[in-house]
Amino acid sequence: MALLEERSVTHAASRVNLSQPAMSHALKRLRTLLGDELLVRQGGAMLLTPRAEKLIEPVRRALNESVRALNPPPFNPHTDSRTITLALTTSTAFVYGPLLRKLLDERAPQMHLQLQTGDLSDPSVYTANGVDAVLLSEGLRSPYARERLYDDHWVVLTSGDVSRDRTPAQVLEEEPHIRVATEGLQLRPYETLDREGVTYTVRQTVTDYLLIPHFLAIIRGVGLHRFQVASEFLHRDPLRMLPFPYPIAPLGIDIVWNPWLTDDVFKNWLRELMIEAAEPLQRRAAGVHYRVTR
Repeated sequence: MALLEERSVTHAASRVNLSQPAMSHALKRLRTLLGDELLVRQGGAMLLTPRAEKLIEPVRRALNESVRALNPPPFNPHTDSRTITLALTTSTAFVYGPLLRKLLDERAPQMHLQLQTGDLSDPSVYTANGVDAVLLSEGLRSPYARERLYDDHWVVLTSGDVSRDRTPAQVLEEEPHIRVATEGLQLRPYETLDREGVTYTVRQTVTDYLLIPHFLAIIRGVGLHRFQVASEFLHRDPLRMLPFPYPIAPLGIDIVWNPWLTDDVFKNWLRELMIEAAEPLQRRAAGVHYRVTR
């Protein structure tokens, strides 16, 4: 950059504290590398070639970005304008996304929240597309360390017109099921039903868990869902939530950090913010109850 701006080997060498022969050697190597003279003598002055003129702005930008990367300003969430990127399922985004966004609006008004929903089984999800962290269900494996964000568990969700005088086990056997379609995999609650010898009838499959409460609000039936998601729909639709009647592993949501995220100050701040945002979900899980709210 010194050569392009000074247009003189002598002045460029002085600017970066190099000897003139060393700077002349550097210019020679650049000419060979780029296939261009870069600096040419015309009369008593050195002029930039057209190629060199075009290099000034991109080289200046690259140097400035390098300086910022190597010497970042102190982290200040009130003025920082970076994008926070989380990979998660649509169900987790539905429950947790608004809580995190609300805190961000208060604590970091210039930051942008990007929620990437989709398949979390591919190992590349932890480092792809600038992701800062993955919010992973307890049932999915991770090659990296994880920490609990909030607790969750399976529940039985029914339409409001299902009779109240039957047990959850009877409802699961007698009512038509709406379930998520999976390729070659059996969902954990249905694995449990099969292991317990429960007979059930699946009348409809969908590709997204959020569609199950939507259909149950309109048509009679039963579905198996996350407690946290089901709780949100109880406030909107005439549904019933019942405990899952058989032993089953919990279904908490964990944080798995991008292993390449090296900004520890930002990471620690974000971790505390994310855990604080999940506190209402933790309180709800601790005070679980099953009833129709509308």
